[in-house]
This record gives sequence, structure tokens and C-alpha cells, in this order.
Amino acid sequence: MSDKHLVYCRIERDGAVLLVRRAPGVFLAGRWELPGGGIEPGERPEQAAVREVAEETGLSIEVIAERSVYSWMDVAGRPLRIHARIFDVTEYDCRAVTLNPDEHDDHAWVTPDQAEDLDLAEHFADAFTRR
Repeated sequence: MSDKHLVYCRIERDGAVLLVRRAPGVFLAGRWELPGGGIEPGERPEQAAVREVAEETGLSIEVIAERSVYSWMDVAGRPLRIHARIFDVTEYDCRAVTLNPDEHDDHAWVTPDQAEDLDLAEHFADAFTRR
């Protein structure tokens, strides 16, 4: 069995958290998630988080803390265990979000109440409720 390591970032502005929607034609299209992605070989999780957020949103961030860690079996049934870390981050500046259209087609700043109405994976939903 193989392992895949992912990182995601909880970026908050004025009580709302940034979510991005997966673009049509990509795995889990239409689902909302925190910005993030895979860790490259030899890359530290914190480095991957900074890189992924920049690639997906155009934002510059700094990791300030690890919020949570999750593991699960691949939802497509492959012999693959997924490991995800969610980080709390801070922005260097509050610039406009610029999405990578190959990965995401929309974004929203969502409050905890608004997040309850979205179809979020458990580890993303927890990012709104855990303090």
C-alpha cells in the first residue's frame, strides 16, 4: 500500500475562511475545499502549504500552526492511504484571490454558519469548528 501526503490551509479574513471549488473535469469536481494539495518529494509540509496556496490562489502566506491531521483510505478504492495536514496560516497582504483555472473555478469567503450548508469533507468542516 502507498501513502499520499496532502496539506491544506485555513486562511481567515474578518471571520470568514477561504474555500475554493474544484473545477469541472478534475477529481471531485464541484466540491468545496480549503486551498492546498500534494507534498512534492523532499518538500517539508510547511513549504508545500506555502507553494500550493500561491499556485492555487495567488496569495502569499506563512504557516503559523498545525491545526489538525487526518488519514483515510482512498475514496476511489485504490490501495492508497491519504494523510492530510491542515495548517492555520497568516497572509502577508490581503490581495485578491487569483484562481488557477486548471484546478478551481470559484472561491468564497465563508463563515462557520455558511459552511454548514456546503458539502465539505469532514476534515474541511472541522477547520470551521475546531479552535
